[in-house]
Amino acid sequence: MTRLLGVIGDPIVHSLSPLIHNGWLRDHGIGATYEAFQVKQGAFDTALETLKKRDLVGLNVTLPHKASALAAAREASDAAARIGAANTLSVLAGGALRADNTDAPGFLHALGPIDPLRDRAVVLGAGGSARAIVFALTKAGLPLTVLNRTESRAAELCRDLGGQTAQYGHLDAYTDYIESVTIVINTTSMGHDDEILALPDGEGRIFFDLSYGKVSRRQLAHAEGQGWSVQDGLSMLVAQAAYSFEIWFGMLPDLESGMKRCRMALKAST
Repeated sequence: MTRLLGVIGDPIVHSLSPLIHNGWLRDHGIGATYEAFQVKQGAFDTALETLKKRDLVGLNVTLPHKASALAAAREASDAAARIGAANTLSVLAGGALRADNTDAPGFLHALGPIDPLRDRAVVLGAGGSARAIVFALTKAGLPLTVLNRTESRAAELCRDLGGQTAQYGHLDAYTDYIESVTIVINTTSMGHDDEILALPDGEGRIFFDLSYGKVSRRQLAHAEGQGWSVQDGLSMLVAQAAYSFEIWFGMLPDLESGMKRCRMALKAST
């Protein structure tokens, strides 16, 4: 029986994870296949038991199941436990599960070198993705501020994961906060609603949008036009996938090959 890996979520039809992982499996000559599974909220545990009957090696997990994935695991990494969500599950001997969160290291890899003495970040949004970002930046020692339309959620996130120095505020005041920072990370869903944030002059500072493809195109074009150094979320997607692959197979695959396949797929779909 061919070993099975996959990604669980809803929606999942546009996921690039099968393209990324199946490419790496071929590159390394690994006898396994990676599939996408659309699973409705509330059906995660049932789907998991079904998949475990198919020689399951591991799973990536996306919305809305990351908390359920953590709850289903017998073991959990410190990152997954503190963030309160798992995006990677591994099947252990006997069928038990281990939960990891590779979103945090994947983001830091995608972001590139940072200097806690020089850099300061603003995180826009306080949802599940923002939790991984705040965990990663705090662990890296970077001062940060979380802004959200529901300010109490920003405050809660800072208390949970922001350490001693994290600040919070209302998203409507974002222009005041980003004047003095070097990095802005957009985790909101504005792009899905075709909204953009009007940005001041970037002066070469970093604007990182966790979305990619068509969803992030208008926002990043605006940011670049204002002089920001822009990054989309595709680099984070590939990096977190690579760290999941490393957990499952003990080797870090070539990230550049994963990026190339994704860029080609996105270009073909436009």
